[in-house]
Amino acid sequence: MAGGKAKKKKWSKGRSKDKANNAVIFDKVTYEKLFKEVPTYKLITPSVLVDRLKINGSLARVAVRELAAKGLIKAVVISKKQAIYTRATKEEDAVPVATEKKVKAPKKKASEEEVEEDDE
Repeated sequence: MAGGKAKKKKWSKGRSKDKANNAVIFDKVTYEKLFKEVPTYKLITPSVLVDRLKINGSLARVAVRELAAKGLIKAVVISKKQAIYTRATKEEDAVPVATEKKVKAPKKKASEEEVEEDDE
């Protein structure tokens, strides 16, 4: 039975991720690149814009909404957490399919129907 002292565990220093130095406002070059290149991407999300244009997330969300408002990109799915867009093709209108809502006509009450029949 060896009664030697156990070696103390050496902790490795955790790897730290480099801080992303993304822009918080558009400069002229990035703004032009937004309108020139982004509408040609097949998949357009705020995450893709952050990665490719080196802008921050809030700026990317605003940029995506602006492109959609101008009809340069088309919405595929818009949820609370993530918005997914694609390029707008020429034969399709820029009206997003996922955000269309059908408006139903209000139903008539039975008392209103009787009044209309009495008028005739």
